Amino acid sequence: MFRTISNIMKVADLRSKILFTLAILIVYRIGSFIPVPNVDTDVFIGLDEAQGGGFFGMMNTFSGGALFNFSIFAMSIFPYITASIIVQLLSMDVVPKFTQWNREGETGRRKLAQITRYGTIVLGLIQAFGMSIGFHNTYGMVIDPSPATFTIIAVVLTAGTALLMWLGEQITEKGIGNGISILIFAGIVAGLPTALTSLYNHFFSGTGASEGLFLNILYVLLLAIGVVLLIAAVIYVQQGIRKIPVQYAKRVVGRKMYGGQSTHIPLKVNAAGVIPVIFAMSLVIFPPTLASFWQGGAFANWIMNNFAMDAPLGMTLYVLLIIGFTYFYTFVQINPQQMAENLKKNGGYIPGVRPGQTTVKYLTRVMNRVTLSGAIFLAIVAVLPVLVSALAGLPDQVTIGGTSLLILTGVALETMKQIESQLIKRHYKGFINK
Repeated sequence: MFRTISNIMKVADLRSKILFTLAILIVYRIGSFIPVPNVDTDVFIGLDEAQGGGFFGMMNTFSGGALFNFSIFAMSIFPYITASIIVQLLSMDVVPKFTQWNREGETGRRKLAQITRYGTIVLGLIQAFGMSIGFHNTYGMVIDPSPATFTIIAVVLTAGTALLMWLGEQITEKGIGNGISILIFAGIVAGLPTALTSLYNHFFSGTGASEGLFLNILYVLLLAIGVVLLIAAVIYVQQGIRKIPVQYAKRVVGRKMYGGQSTHIPLKVNAAGVIPVIFAMSLVIFPPTLASFWQGGAFANWIMNNFAMDAPLGMTLYVLLIIGFTYFYTFVQINPQQMAENLKKNGGYIPGVRPGQTTVKYLTRVMNRVTLSGAIFLAIVAVLPVLVSALAGLPDQVTIGGTSLLILTGVALETMKQIESQLIKRHYKGFINK
């Protein structure tokens, strides 16, 4: 590991990319502690313990604590993610112009990226007004409530999200890794010390300390071993692919012959990544979070008790939503119809399968089987921390550990691949060099 780090630092270009990324992350962490004007942040003291496993707790974790600080980055990058998903969905033969741009290559992607930026600002303004008014009505955080004050708060929050969007794009362009993913990664890592402190207090100075020192140490060791095994399983599945063989027909152009080679189409076991888990968690957690504003009523209490993550109904709904969103998002990213058309245009075919509609059916059947494995795995990884937390009586912050673990592992793998490819490119030795 130390030799790899030494090799990285010896390459000037790669070193500058990493240092640039670290500088952006420092700016991101500093901004997470700059409060929004006209807001009394003292009302959020203790809210992280009360909402640790709720919707706001999830947003606070992904934003690196910026939400409960109600800083300029309180909304994090969520409006950008939402806008990106909406644009992707509209590009699937919903809006003809978006579909055309999606097929134009790099030029079309730039146009869609610009539309995504505009959508981020619009969604950010809507979310900012909703957050400021909702938090004030619940906790009374605004010092001088008025339409002008709420407008200033909303503009500042939207500007913070726009700045994060720009910082993420700068990391992608001039740094290392995917900028948006790196920012979410940094937010989760920033919350790890708080989660570890919470676990330590629980086992050694809180309610779990009564079990005895030996048993508590044993519990911590078992928990650490379980996390390591879970990380290994995530890496194994994230790297898993299903190879579909493809043969290209030979073509004679002039006096030259092209094609004839054999290759394959790599279908990832978990092509959807962590997006289905985030969507499913948001939908399951949102009703009890909304009901908590009317806590005390019979219907509100029923929703809070039955839609909880550790309740049978809530957990069943959680698993079904994860599986459903995994299929949906996988087929959003990988279109069998478009894949079959590209193969036919380039003179490629799957051995034993006729080009055209037969290829579409074959690809769809294979994707259904592969996606089912990925969906079940995502559900297990997401539900397992919830079960462990409920059985062991761990703090609420652990209930979102599965989602955080998937994000951390996925982003770390992709960033590692980029760094490794840069090293291989700069340290490549041919047959002549010894």
